[in-house]
Amino acid sequence: MPMTSKLLPPLVLVGALALVPVATSSLAAADVANYEELETFMSVYERVKANYVDPVDDHTLIKGAIDGMLAALDPHSSYVEASDFQTLRTTTDGNYGGLGLTVSTEDGAVKVISPTEDTPAWRAGIKAGDFITHINTELLYGLTLDEAVDKLRGPPGSAIKVTIVRPGRDKPFDVTMVRERIVLRPVKWEVKDGVGVININTFAANTGDATKAALVAIDKATGGRPLGYVVDLRSNPGGLLDQAIEVSDAFLNHGEIVSQRGREKNDIERFYAKPGDLAHGLPIILLVDAGSASAAEIVAGALQDQRRAIVMGERSFGKGSVQTVVQTGPQSALRLTTARYYTPSGKSVQAGGIDPDIVVPQLTDPDYKDRPRVREADLRRHLISQAKADDKLLEHDEKTDPRFAMTAAELEKKGVKDFQLDYAIKTLKRLASSPASI
Repeated sequence: MPMTSKLLPPLVLVGALALVPVATSSLAAADVANYEELETFMSVYERVKANYVDPVDDHTLIKGAIDGMLAALDPHSSYVEASDFQTLRTTTDGNYGGLGLTVSTEDGAVKVISPTEDTPAWRAGIKAGDFITHINTELLYGLTLDEAVDKLRGPPGSAIKVTIVRPGRDKPFDVTMVRERIVLRPVKWEVKDGVGVININTFAANTGDATKAALVAIDKATGGRPLGYVVDLRSNPGGLLDQAIEVSDAFLNHGEIVSQRGREKNDIERFYAKPGDLAHGLPIILLVDAGSASAAEIVAGALQDQRRAIVMGERSFGKGSVQTVVQTGPQSALRLTTARYYTPSGKSVQAGGIDPDIVVPQLTDPDYKDRPRVREADLRRHLISQAKADDKLLEHDEKTDPRFAMTAAELEKKGVKDFQLDYAIKTLKRLASSPASI
């Protein structure tokens, strides 16, 4: 999720209402309504404190009230304390303990958004759209997202058995994994058939520098003559806003990258590319799927709108909001949605996502037709959508395009393990051989 990398100083609450004179009758009426709401809250608080079946402390009640207030806003605003606060910081830094899963809750159930590459969950074959129903035979239902994540995490080296319900499968099945210290390599690179492939897994604190280093390394490995680049942002759940800007800037020579806009009309901040395209104007194909979210969508939107890359794959997740992390105490923080972001053309991807220029299904995944894609629009209380994408586009291409008629088994016999990546490399090689058509 895009967020400021700097933790802001604690908020100071100043009881200044009594010092501000009421200038108009409308302001006075608003104050009366506010006080009435606060009186209702205090009435409930005092009744629970005095009459609940078991004694309950003030901290529990206040924390519950804060959680409920933020839960009424959107899926990405939250308040964290103690261990959860440390988890927030280490996750942002790209070093944390667990399975390597991005999850959400839906009707009390835990739903997988995406597994992170080269993590226990990814190696175990857990897929986007899977439901995790049990942990070590214990039912995982009706918990908050933080509670569910806390149960999934544990000491590195400890074993965990999860029960998976996968749409399209007749029966649930168990998967046993060993938790690891997840130290993300945000960027990996290789050269395939003269094409530089840059796989960006997350937008942690060093992703921008790692992307620039990958471009330099590919240039050196190819003797300064790569045919072009495939930038793989599939199943990238996002991360830091400033890193999305740095990655975009590495491939652009000028122009706007992204703008973020707050609640007021004049509350707009724009970010621009600096001179110097480290990819030297060579053709770029950028891969996205339903697990490509927030910071990944900023990069995809910037390169697509600036006509710097061909976006290929499936429609992205559609998280177009910015979260600011405000440290409220030594071991607590408020993560609050403070703005929407917009691509250079002025499009908000919130709940709509980035539409690929070329829709390419992942044919090497045998379950891809049956597995539902989980996107921002599927989450409860998501911010209002400003765009509506058509999932039938992918269905239409599957039925009518002979290039996408092969099965996973047929592709495996041909040695194709990743159809989308294979298709992107072949397309880029064709572009490089006929530059007049680029």
